[in-house]
Amino acid sequence: MVDFTIQLEKIEQAVGILKEKNIDCWLTFVRETAHNSDPALPLISPANVTWHTALIITSSGQKIAIAGRYEVGNFQSMGIWDEVISYDQSIQPALVEALDKIKPTQIAVNFSESDTAADGLSHGMFLTLQRYLAGKDYMLISAEDVLNSLRGRKTPGEIARLRAAIKLTDDIIDRITGNIKVGASALDMAKFVLGEYEKEGVPPAWDEKYCPTVTVGGDSPVGHLSPSDKYVAKAGDLIHMDQGVILNEYISDIQRVWYLQPEGETEIPAEITKAFNAVRAAIMAAAEVLKPGVQGYVVDAAARKTLMDAGYPEYKHATGHHIGRTVHDGSTLLGPQWERYGKTPLGIVEAGNCYTLELGAPVPGRGYIGLEEDVLVTENGVEWLGKVQDELWVIKVK
Repeated sequence: MVDFTIQLEKIEQAVGILKEKNIDCWLTFVRETAHNSDPALPLISPANVTWHTALIITSSGQKIAIAGRYEVGNFQSMGIWDEVISYDQSIQPALVEALDKIKPTQIAVNFSESDTAADGLSHGMFLTLQRYLAGKDYMLISAEDVLNSLRGRKTPGEIARLRAAIKLTDDIIDRITGNIKVGASALDMAKFVLGEYEKEGVPPAWDEKYCPTVTVGGDSPVGHLSPSDKYVAKAGDLIHMDQGVILNEYISDIQRVWYLQPEGETEIPAEITKAFNAVRAAIMAAAEVLKPGVQGYVVDAAARKTLMDAGYPEYKHATGHHIGRTVHDGSTLLGPQWERYGKTPLGIVEAGNCYTLELGAPVPGRGYIGLEEDVLVTENGVEWLGKVQDELWVIKVK
């Protein structure tokens, strides 16, 4: 039996958000979603669709699904749509009739210049919608504000799935720790991790070509790169890994770091300890500021300043992003006010948001120290969703 728990939670949540934001209705308008899916669709739909499909949710609580003849059954089976309307030749008459009954002043549709997770309406579908509604007084506005809260405020069902994905990832990390050794390449380590994913029956959280990403020693590049057999672990190296899984449609995203301590060395080199402590302090600075009501860029600034004040270079990415159905789940970004991020760092953190906190620092000749923790924003601050790396993990070389 198909489980619609998440979709039912999110549809009811959407009604409340529309009321809160004083928006008459939200329209998700899609077609042939195997080719061009809307990021919002899995939150409210039981499956992909082929023909033009319109999913309408109003601030008064009306929920209307208009779909092709051969797909209406999927929406009927959910038991939450007040009306499920079938069509054959064109969706336009049913769509116009439904909207004329609702009489919305504004229709929020899924386009956004800033938030990729709120930008699912293709240009072609936007033109189609304009043509269908020609002569009507309806104002089409961005659904960005609706989707910011809908994606960001995780429901109990969503949080439970995130916890499970993170728990599994923590378990796999324990296995990784037992497998790291001198002589293993970055590619060897990645293959081991992918093997553990396969044993658990879960796919990686992003493209398996670079999930996990593995940084080995001082010459290994950092970033979204495919692991290479060119970089081989040796005593004195730092090993850094960024990885996560998809479990029951929700993801984890965690970074960890290990030190291969040479035989006979009794203390971790000072430059490594200093970098780890600085990275850890910057993450804790972000966690201290991360509360409902704060803007995303403020959280980023706290972490960024802490690391740079410790003498390390500015990292060229955001301090944190939402996690959920995707590894970058849209909504408010914990990032700097850079043009490439649009308005997302100006958004407001809300209770129920689930974020990564991630940053790092290079240690010349040794490698990269990067940490990434997954957290839930509560009314009073943050809850760590998994095991926290609060000290450098040392693997003694024999």
